[in-house]
Amino acid sequence: METLLQQLMEAQSLPLLFAIIAIFIYTLARGADMLVEEAVALSLRWGVPKILIGATIVSIGTTLPEASVSVFAAISGNPELALGNAVGSIICDTGLILGLATVLSPLPLNKKIVNRQGWIQLSAGILLVLACIPYGSLNKTFSEGGGLPQYMGFVFLVLLIAYIWLTLKWVKTDTSEIAVDDERGNEDPSKMAYTLCNLFFSIVIVVISSRILIPAVEETAVRLNVPDSIIAATLVAFGTSLPELITCLTAVTKGHGELAMGNIIGADILNILFVAGSASAVTLGGLSAPPHFFQFLFPAMLVILIVFRLGITFSKDKLSRPFGFILLGIYATVTIMSYI
Repeated sequence: METLLQQLMEAQSLPLLFAIIAIFIYTLARGADMLVEEAVALSLRWGVPKILIGATIVSIGTTLPEASVSVFAAISGNPELALGNAVGSIICDTGLILGLATVLSPLPLNKKIVNRQGWIQLSAGILLVLACIPYGSLNKTFSEGGGLPQYMGFVFLVLLIAYIWLTLKWVKTDTSEIAVDDERGNEDPSKMAYTLCNLFFSIVIVVISSRILIPAVEETAVRLNVPDSIIAATLVAFGTSLPELITCLTAVTKGHGELAMGNIIGADILNILFVAGSASAVTLGGLSAPPHFFQFLFPAMLVILIVFRLGITFSKDKLSRPFGFILLGIYATVTIMSYI
């Protein structure tokens, strides 16, 4: 799919590429706008906190690009890219996207739910690192690397099912935390199917727009003689995280910061259990984790997850703008160091 899109963009003229970019930026923005509105409507109708809608339905939808990229990379014989995509997306989601969202507007915190989901987020990150360690040759971890075995991919998928089940179970105990005071909360239940269809349609728009937009922008950058290093550091690095980026920023500007927070926490969990898990499960030899994963990528991922956890711990009712700048600073440092 990626190769086909790239070939299609290479065949277009520069003016047409600009037109494609403009069209799909518009559809991406409209899709994200619709996604946020329908997710909020669903939250009101079900009486479920918006952060949980963001951590489940919305994050599953926006994580689909990462899952498809990693699974196809693993099947086509590039398991390093498959695992790197999952780890890189966590760093991008938590550092860049959550940092930008927090700087744009301090994010409200439901400490009970954020702590509960946040500990799962950090635990999943630690589990990924532990699962990749080559226990038979620990002294060679930093020189030869390790990998995520195929059987652990199936374990992660089982844990994914358990996470979704547990979250749905918690929903029953959290419904009392939302006051359904919007008129939509009393609408005819028959409209639920309409809302779910709209939600699914908006996710499809966001995902497809993102998948088309990135190769179009990459090809335009090449035509304009932008250096490959700049393209890699910007477009490729967060291309698959674009749905989370647009959805979160749209949610924040509309005053639904809880949805943005839930989307990022849920996306991080799913990047490990769903993205890395499914890619490893379909690969006989599992996913490769070369030495630089243990030397740099895994530590960077854990640092940014731990800093986020500390930020939640020391915050009161909101995640403040200064903390958003800290997350952005860490992301910038990681990005610069990865090229040094």
